[in-house]
Amino acid sequence: MFGVRAGARNQVELSRAHREIERLAKEQERLRIARDLHDLLGHALTTITVKAELASKLAARDPARAAGEMAEVAALGRQGLADVRATVAGYREVSLVTELAAARQVLAAAGIRAELPASVDEVPGGLRELFGWVVREGVTNAVRHSGAKHLRVTVDDRSIEVVDDGIGPADAAGHGDAAISAVGAGPGVGAGPGGGAGLAGLSERVAAARGRLETGPATATDLASGAIGPTPGFRLRVVVAPPAPAAPPNLQVTQAIGGPTDPTATARR
Repeated sequence: MFGVRAGARNQVELSRAHREIERLAKEQERLRIARDLHDLLGHALTTITVKAELASKLAARDPARAAGEMAEVAALGRQGLADVRATVAGYREVSLVTELAAARQVLAAAGIRAELPASVDEVPGGLRELFGWVVREGVTNAVRHSGAKHLRVTVDDRSIEVVDDGIGPADAAGHGDAAISAVGAGPGVGAGPGGGAGLAGLSERVAAARGRLETGPATATDLASGAIGPTPGFRLRVVVAPPAPAAPPNLQVTQAIGGPTDPTATARR
């Protein structure tokens, strides 16, 4: 009877655990969809807005170019709808190459001079999606919030940096180099006063890759302006540590299966 009661109690606890796991999985899926939709729609709607404003200015003096801009707006709208559907289905993929190409277009439409890498061959395949999200967030913030005239993206095999010469976010200006460490960070990192949901979502992605997210005012070195000290502008940098080297073989296990041992052991015997 004791065994029957213990088995029934374990079954009830197991059923509760399964329900809790299902609830947590659903919650994580809702957070993923909300984060991805924010990033996708924020970027797409910003681009559409910039191109629509440009087309309205060109309508009188250059109707052909205005028509071309509106055709691109329509294409962006269709692509945004497809991205939303793919995000909900869980099959959307972001690429560093495509994000750089899109950044070149939206920055040109916004009148921001772009300095983008010509090649990303040195970036490992496993980091290209993460770095694509960094480019998307940096460009979207520059177009929507900064009033920047120049934006530069630099990338290497383990890091990416987006720097603009705009006004920067309110919490970064004049407060030195504010760094957000996203290693092991939980939800909400980067969403403090003045931080946006876009940076919060990006910090979650960086944390999942065991990287570090740094944000703060740009410096004279960042902008190559020749000024001294912090300058107007914003710097977004992500650094991902290289993978840990493989652990050496366990000598005790090797010896236990008859492998090489201490070289002096034979002489002692």
